[in-house]
Amino acid sequence: MLEDFAAHLTGELGRSPHTVRGYLADLRSLLAHLEEHGRPIEELDVPLVRAWLSRARDAGASRSTIARRVAAVRALTRYLHREGVLASDPGSRLASPRQRRSLPTVLEEHQAAEALSRTHAGSPLELRRHAVVEVLYATGVRVAELCALDLDDVDRERDTVRVLGKGAKERTVPVGAPALEALDAWLTGGRPEWAVPSSGPAVFLGARGRRLGVRQAREDVHAHLRAAGTDGGPHSLRHSAATHLLNGGADLRSVQEFLGHASPRSTQVYTHVSVERLRDTYRRAHPRA
Repeated sequence: MLEDFAAHLTGELGRSPHTVRGYLADLRSLLAHLEEHGRPIEELDVPLVRAWLSRARDAGASRSTIARRVAAVRALTRYLHREGVLASDPGSRLASPRQRRSLPTVLEEHQAAEALSRTHAGSPLELRRHAVVEVLYATGVRVAELCALDLDDVDRERDTVRVLGKGAKERTVPVGAPALEALDAWLTGGRPEWAVPSSGPAVFLGARGRRLGVRQAREDVHAHLRAAGTDGGPHSLRHSAATHLLNGGADLRSVQEFLGHASPRSTQVYTHVSVERLRDTYRRAHPRA
């Protein structure tokens, strides 16, 4: 049943491999809970699910973990109801915990400039780290989207990259000249050193010639930013790119397209960042603040 559900998530709903893995891990826990209570999947109901969620909450699960579990159950019960396994859809009556929205970590513009000015003409690792940081900041792409880039996704005539985002949605994002220069340096001076016949078309490679993984890309970002006297990960660069665009006068709709958000609500958090900075400036500069 889980194998069929995984195929449904991937093929029909377009969920990412990361989301599918997370949902399946949650649902295996739910099935174990049902087995403990001697109940088959056909008898899944709201009290059973709430008891399972309550156990996770008592064990210290975070709000985001509980919210993901609720989303996994909703997707499963909707699917099982459609397939005739469940007589009704109990997941539709589950409420997801309200998330505490915290402001994202954002680099100051001078911090970003300092970090990106640290060019490297040395080893393939240094060239890759510089290119990874430049491309993440220039495009605002997610780290998984960066790792998935292929050579033909980079359009040098239009100075854009083609990105496959969440839900298998494709978008085209502009890239600035500094990022393209760093990318060229990696492609000509770093990538050939590590490429092997099985490397395929991946833009970014690891030392063994395989496509760069998300974990290693994160390490690249942290290492590069620490060397520049600051710290942060790929998501900090994404947040910073969006906030700096808004501070520079970009409209919210354009930033939504830039980031690949399905809803403007996801993008509006960046306006809160800008308002906080406006308040700080007001307090420091206005004589009647």
